Amino acid sequence: MTDSLRAAEHRLQAAQLASDIAALDELLHDDVVFTGPDGSILTKADDLGAHRSGQQVLTRVDEEDLRVLVTGTTGVTWFLGSVAGTIGGQEFAARLRYTRTWAHDDSGWRIVAAHASVIQGG
Repeated sequence: MTDSLRAAEHRLQAAQLASDIAALDELLHDDVVFTGPDGSILTKADDLGAHRSGQQVLTRVDEEDLRVLVTGTTGVTWFLGSVAGTIGGQEFAARLRYTRTWAHDDSGWRIVAAHASVIQGG
């Protein structure tokens, strides 16, 4: 199951980079909650809407490290890497750590919670 979760994480990264709404819709649980680096809380609708409207466009997702833990039908991924793009037309680039909690069911892995932190000095 660890390999399938690692594959789901990589599929998520590709979907984010391509703003692939269909893939993101599959990978995000309907009740997912994101905590942004600024402490803001976002929903699945917020995330899909940002990609759909072009409010958020990623131009780079460079993974430096990915750690994966699976216990039963729950998984956690810890992504460390550089991300760049635009938010609301403003360019950004940051080194980030994402912690994502995933649940596995008959449809595969889906994110139920996620948190992003900016790595200072990175």
